[in-house]
Parts: sequence; C-alpha cells; structure tokens
Amino acid sequence: MRAYLDHAATSPLRPEARDAWLSAAEVVGNASSIHGGGQAARRLLEESRERLAAVLGCESIEVVFTSGGTEAVNLALKGLWWSRPKGSDTIVLPDAEHHATIDAIEWLRRHESASVRPVAVDARAGIPVAGFAEAVADPRAALATALVANNEAGTVNDAAGLSAAAAERGIPLHLDAIAAFGHVPVDVARWRAGAPAGAGLVALSVSAHKIGGPVGVGALVVSRSAAPTALLHGGGQQRGLRSGTQDVAGAAAFAVAAELADAEREAEAARLGVLRDRLLHGIRDLVPTTELLGDQRNRLPGNAQLLFPGCSGETLLFLLDQAGVAVSTGSACQAGVPEPSHVVRAMGRTEAEARSVLRLTLGRTSTGADVEALLAALPDVHARALAAASPRRRSESAVRPAS
Repeated sequence: MRAYLDHAATSPLRPEARDAWLSAAEVVGNASSIHGGGQAARRLLEESRERLAAVLGCESIEVVFTSGGTEAVNLALKGLWWSRPKGSDTIVLPDAEHHATIDAIEWLRRHESASVRPVAVDARAGIPVAGFAEAVADPRAALATALVANNEAGTVNDAAGLSAAAAERGIPLHLDAIAAFGHVPVDVARWRAGAPAGAGLVALSVSAHKIGGPVGVGALVVSRSAAPTALLHGGGQQRGLRSGTQDVAGAAAFAVAAELADAEREAEAARLGVLRDRLLHGIRDLVPTTELLGDQRNRLPGNAQLLFPGCSGETLLFLLDQAGVAVSTGSACQAGVPEPSHVVRAMGRTEAEARSVLRLTLGRTSTGADVEALLAALPDVHARALAAASPRRRSESAVRPAS
C-alpha cells in the first residue's frame, strides 16, 4: 500500500462528491435549454453555484465555473488586461507565484506588450504588504495578482492587506486561492470590504480537485463591478464571461466538496498540524541538516517544504517513489519537467538549494501510517541520494542547520 504525501498536487475524490457527480449526471438536459429537462439541469446548476458562493463569501452570480484553476487564472489575468483603462500597461507580479500565473503573464508580455512590475517576496516566500503597496502605486499599473497561500512553501499571505493596498490605488486585484481554499478561511466579502467599484479584490480563483472534488472543475469569482474580457465566446453563458455548455455534474460535485472541506476545516487543520509536526520531528531526528522552508508558523497546516542539503530533490523523489512513498519537488503543473524551484530561488536561495527540495503535503486521507512509511524509507533513501550527488554539487550546496 502506497503512502500518499502529495495532496497539494491533487487530493483523493471524496465519496460524497463522487455520488453528487453521478446523481447529477443522471439529469438529462442542457442547462441552457428551455424544456423541462434543461430547466431541471439549470436548477441543479444554480443551486450548486449558490452553495459554492456561500462557502466563498460571495454572491452566486459572481461564481463563474471553469475547467479548472488554470483556466480561472487565465480568465482573470487576460480578461482584466484586455479590459484595462487606456494608459496602463503594467501587471504587478510577486516573484513566487504559481506557473499558471507566471506563464499567463509571460504570454501577455510577449504577445500583448505588457510590462511587469515584480514584487520581491521575503525569505519565507511571503508577500510583504508594504512592497506590494509600493508596486501597485505605479501610475501605469493595470492590475495585480497574488497568492493567498504559496503552493510550494505553504506560507499564507495577508489577503485582506493585499486587497486593501490595491483598493487604495484603484487597482483591480486577482487572488489565487487554489492552494488555500479548504485549508484556511477564504472570505471574498471580508477581503474586499470597503473597496471602490472595480478595485481591490475583483477576481478569485479556486479549483475542485485540491479539496476532494473532481479534476477538470474550477471557478473564478468575478465581482459585479469588474468586466474582464472573455476568453471563450459562443452562447454568452455565465454573464458572457465563459461561454459553452456548463458542466452541471462537475458543479454539483464541487459544491459538495467545498461544503465538506469548509465544515471540517478547523478540525482538519488541527489534526494535520499535529501530523505534520510529527513528520518534521521524525525527519529532523533522522537527517539533522534538513531545513523547513517557508513561514514556520503561518503556513498551510499540511504543508512541509524541506531542504535536504547535498541531495537532489529529484533523486529523493524517485527513490521514495520506489519505496512506495509519493512526494513532489514542487508544483505538479509544469508538464513533468524537473526544474529548480523558482519559489526557492525567490526566497534568496541558491540554485543548488532550489534543486534539493521536497514538498510533503498531507490531506484528508493522511494518517500516521503515511508518516511512518516516509520515516522508515528516509534513512536509506537519503544515504543513496547523497552518494548519487557529485562531490562538486555537494560542495556547492549551502548547508544550513535545521531550524
């Protein structure tokens, strides 16, 4: 039996979400059709939209269902860019964002002549509100984006503070809540409270499969005061922001997964925090040079991003996989191509350190047995990874004591 420690990549489908999907799939009808079957599908779709909105703290009309988190991010960033006011050509981009954000903005830079105003993160991968506020004060700023929680380091940012900084300057903000949703409180209404129309938090992206919903379902919360340009055209569904036949079954399953994740969030955060600390203590006993990256306290409860000096993270991953333990070196959204973590580099670490990192993430199905499996395999795996590293690479790795 495998030990699964990669919940940040995807979390197992909840039985309740599966049942909701299967039940909704029995409803025959396009939600845009006006006959009885179509209207039955429409009622189920809108009910699911309302349920998800209640969890997110927004109005149901603001929820735009998408094919996943990546589409939600692209709709937010490209849509806001294309609808920007004249004279603004700059996107405020913190240095440690997810690749869905980085690559979408790089596309805008190359094809739409966008300029980028970077925001340095701190040594814990956190976004300093002061630095962000300075960046959005750029007179040519068109929009800004930020992670609610870093998907690699697990550091939780001050979403309300970032939104307030953007609102003060009249800049629309997109928040990527994909890693955070279901693990820390996400409250759209509170985060955008007092913001003028079209400024501050106007778009927020989430994804179903990170919280036990199905793969291929996501959502973008779009404020009534925002009017991003659509990526897809043909039918005008979802306020004209996302045309196409809507996935009723996916929406129903997402709503169920969101409600369950929200209901159990506090208890799960406490349970996973204990389990994660047990994992960290065990690893540090076995490999004292291991270092926990990211914020030591203000982090996602199931996240542990660890630096193993002198080892290749890729080698550690493959050896652990052979031992029946699934982990990652970072984001799983990079087409399976191993690269040094840009998040670790943004934290001020060397390229060698950025190649020596593992991300261990716990979730709803994680148990003490998963932790013990990792700890049992680690001594041999670590020794073999050290032996596989070249002397030059070991000498270049900046070894820091465990914190």
